[in-house]
Amino acid sequence: MLKTDAILIFDIGKTNKKVLLFDRDLKIIDEEEIKFPEVTDDDGFSCDDIENLEKWIDKSLEKYVHKNEYNIVAVNFTTYGATLGFLDNKGKRITPVYNYLKPMPEGVTESLYNRYGGVAEFSRRTASPALGMLNSGLQIPWLKKYKPEIFKKVKNILHFPQYLSFRHTGKIISEHTSIGCHTAMWDFDDMKYHQWLADEGIILPDPVSTGNVSDANISGKMVKTGTGIHDSSASLIPYLKGSKEEFILLSTGTWCINMNPFNHTPLTANQLENDCLCYMSISQKPVKSSRVFIGHLHDVSVERLSEFFKVDKDHYKKIRPDKEIIDKLIKEKKSGTVFFRDGFPENNSDAGINPEDFRNFNQAYHCLMTDLTNMVIKSLKLIIADNDKTRCLYISGGFAKNELFTSLLADRFKDKKVYTSTIDNATSLGAAMVMYNQFGTSTGLEWDLDLKKVKSR
Repeated sequence: MLKTDAILIFDIGKTNKKVLLFDRDLKIIDEEEIKFPEVTDDDGFSCDDIENLEKWIDKSLEKYVHKNEYNIVAVNFTTYGATLGFLDNKGKRITPVYNYLKPMPEGVTESLYNRYGGVAEFSRRTASPALGMLNSGLQIPWLKKYKPEIFKKVKNILHFPQYLSFRHTGKIISEHTSIGCHTAMWDFDDMKYHQWLADEGIILPDPVSTGNVSDANISGKMVKTGTGIHDSSASLIPYLKGSKEEFILLSTGTWCINMNPFNHTPLTANQLENDCLCYMSISQKPVKSSRVFIGHLHDVSVERLSEFFKVDKDHYKKIRPDKEIIDKLIKEKKSGTVFFRDGFPENNSDAGINPEDFRNFNQAYHCLMTDLTNMVIKSLKLIIADNDKTRCLYISGGFAKNELFTSLLADRFKDKKVYTSTIDNATSLGAAMVMYNQFGTSTGLEWDLDLKKVKSR
């Protein structure tokens, strides 16, 4: 039986864990998905069930390596960021995988910020807004202060993708995309680890290229294994490989994450105050990013409108842009905070929504989407440089299928070409792309983004 050469990717999200196989054309030829109930850490706070995750990865590797129809030529890992693995001198993980939503107690970050120029300067230099445990590097002084007996046993510290790779290669390594994702570890001015780590006696491995591979003995077979990669940076790779023009990517879902790989100016105080940060691309360039919580706001608002107007919960999917309604909203200057009339709600709040303000679902939904689009535009403007040369906006994820949202966005950015992109599993695909040369092919990777242009009104 002729086996199909394949790259095996583990895509570890906060909710869904996936294993995917890509062939030489980078098409998905097999896929499995699993969810694990969260467990609690040693403080009783919720966290990923790392032990069951490790067992699942090991079983999946063994299964696919020995499947008759596949020849696994490479393995790689992509995971969410802001998560560390603390290892002892035998390479054993000695803590749970702490949840980045875990509250950061007082007394950990204040002295650190004060020692290195204050919170504003430290945040600017590390491209990391002060986000508590979400600044994963700050989990190190937290562990040192609050769990000193455990910290004494720590020999090595790895980011989550590199920890999963280490379990099979035994290599203690680091790479730029994991270091650069709001960890408070990287000095973006000098492009090296920030001085605070050395001052605290924290020695981390020098970062290697994301394309670096090591041999791993997986169930008796030697397989080229990647370093692992941060998920947001991985999701950018198909666009960096396939776009012929400079672009900004809107990755939409619960959050709309806006990423500009072509704005390398330092973060300003205003950007940091508005939750902007920098990721790191595989070419070790800063990727300026902003975010807005539109997916959740959309879902809770649609649920309330559907109940009030007695329409099916998926009725909004049938709505098409209505020029008359949009023009009236603009004429009446109701394109600011009309739907959320008490201001844009924060977090999980849907306060301010009053369906009685609208004649029907169609009008209300147009107003909702106008407001949400304005929120996205405000967020986008934070990462557009003064000398902006980007000519394209790529919209991926759930809102790429929302014709009203995409057309409203195209109306507001007439100086740019706005496209929707329907790449499935962009994160996994990016992790596979950095392993592409393990196929041993002599031809370079060519990638078609299969874009669809959005027409403005």
